[in-house]
Amino acid sequence: MKTTRFIANWMTIFLVVVVMPATAQQPAIANAMMQTRSASAGLAKTVQSVARQSGPAWIGYAVPILKGNRQVCCSCTDDFRGPCKLESRNGNFISSNDSDSPMLEGPRNLWVLLRVESNRVQKVRHFTEDCRLDAGGLPVVWLTDVRPDESVQYLASFVARGDDVSKEQKRKRDRALSAIALHNATAADRAMERFVSAGQPRKVRKKAAFWLGVSRGKRGFDILRRVVRTDNDVRFRKDAVFAIHVSKEPEAVDELIALARKDRSKAVRKQALFWLGRRAGKKAVAALTDAIENDPDTDIKKRAVFALSQLPKDEGVPLLMKVARTNRNPKVRKQAIFWLGQSGDPRALAFFEKILTSN
Repeated sequence: MKTTRFIANWMTIFLVVVVMPATAQQPAIANAMMQTRSASAGLAKTVQSVARQSGPAWIGYAVPILKGNRQVCCSCTDDFRGPCKLESRNGNFISSNDSDSPMLEGPRNLWVLLRVESNRVQKVRHFTEDCRLDAGGLPVVWLTDVRPDESVQYLASFVARGDDVSKEQKRKRDRALSAIALHNATAADRAMERFVSAGQPRKVRKKAAFWLGVSRGKRGFDILRRVVRTDNDVRFRKDAVFAIHVSKEPEAVDELIALARKDRSKAVRKQALFWLGRRAGKKAVAALTDAIENDPDTDIKKRAVFALSQLPKDEGVPLLMKVARTNRNPKVRKQAIFWLGQSGDPRALAFFEKILTSN
């Protein structure tokens, strides 16, 4: 078989298992037949050259990753301690350290891996340099001299697809998009802004919005704020509200409050109220209580009551009891009573007992 002969030829030159220091240029990959090649002639041209080979192989390279204490690895084993098997179907996961005692330094590089066979790229995967990999005995061609902007441009070619694509194309598109979002390059901001713009497939826009919020910092937040205010697609604007919610930028809460109070779309106002309910703090609580008291739409008031139920109980339960006692709208009072009943909080039980015994 061609594949068998191809692998055998590689094995005559390279060791089946390579043990070497993991550096930015070439990581230690278990069960790999390693080769290093320069991509100075161009990333796309070099990948195409390797892909012309008759058997399967992986092509990898490193680019600078956005600063932050994150790890991109995979759910390869039950305890997450085994190496990531490149040939498995396990997906990636991204974990971040947001504690008060972060790691001294997060990973500096992102590894991009492309599986090629039959003259085409079949899979796109990416990992941080602290993730152990296993190539399953396949050749790995590690590229040097890869420019980050060129990497963004090449990966973007897998994202420019319509909504009606195969499962393989969808996986390549989604992983290429998340890899671009982690590049420490201004070209990545430009690409993500393009993918979130009107005219792109809705699924691409939704995922691009998420990655702008979760990864791209202030620049990503600014892009989201602009599109959520100006775009004409209400469904997408609701997706962008969630992306603003996951942003760690200080202005994110203020933007949610502004959307909840005065956005032209009732659906967007409701979505902003929902996500405000997941953000504890005086600003969020003030916006929710203001909506309950002053928004003219009963549905908006009821959504704000639900959002109160999502706050930590020490904050939410007293506010729900106040709404149940004092709000002038009977439908709003009923909603507050319902969510008090769902809370399981002893204060809610005492509140109900008081109401029932006073009648």
